[in-house]
Amino acid sequence: MYFVSNIIKVTIPNYLAGLPIPDTIGGWFHLGVKDWLALLPPTLAVGGISYYSYKTIKKAREAGTGQINPGIRKDIKKVVDFIDIEDITEKASLCRCWKSKNWPYCDGAHGPHNRETGDNTGPIVVRHKEKK
Repeated sequence: MYFVSNIIKVTIPNYLAGLPIPDTIGGWFHLGVKDWLALLPPTLAVGGISYYSYKTIKKAREAGTGQINPGIRKDIKKVVDFIDIEDITEKASLCRCWKSKNWPYCDGAHGPHNRETGDNTGPIVVRHKEKK
């Protein structure tokens, strides 16, 4: 742990303090080739971190807004469906992936979704047991 602590507290500050960073804008025009070469590693490090951050944020934005429902009854505030248990003769598979074209019933759309995303979602299966 001393090694890491020493790098952060001593080595990096000493390195940054030794960089030829001018105090004025005009000072940048008076830097020599050796000075510019000394500024190259920290510039590349900051550029690399910035680029990686940009790509990560871009990827997160392309992934979507985090909404689960892609387009089922988006005109209402909350999608709620009621199914009477008496209407189920044997069993009913209800969609949980929000991809079904036969909403609220499952049409197997979770299969391609699972293959594409690596998810493992499946339907809710409601069975009607007959009274004995």
